[in-house]
Amino acid sequence: QVQLVESGGGLVQPGGSLRLSCAASGRIFIINAMGWYRQAPGKGRELVANIISSGSTNYADSVKGRFTISRDNAKNTVYLQMNSLKPEDTAVYYCNGDIRSSFYVRNDYWGQGTQVTVSS
Repeated sequence: QVQLVESGGGLVQPGGSLRLSCAASGRIFIINAMGWYRQAPGKGRELVANIISSGSTNYADSVKGRFTISRDNAKNTVYLQMNSLKPEDTAVYYCNGDIRSSFYVRNDYWGQGTQVTVSS
């Protein structure tokens, strides 16, 4: 089994910054991709950013130029640096991992979610 543990959420003023972390642990053979999704009240879950095994990254248009996803392969950890935060970034942020536990077993894993609130 694989666990994803997030940290780094909180309350920040508009224009401020936060950094989210997500550490994967457990039976990990290969990490195909890790990323961040968010869900605001009354809305569906949307992709914020992800990074695949090659190092390529993808971002939602709404966060391009403000958010940066990165990873530390030695720690099986992915980070989301969020700058120039806006009230509309307020949401629960979920870490996602596309991870193989063995050559034959590949699953999608989710963290418990961390609240990000942007408000003055």
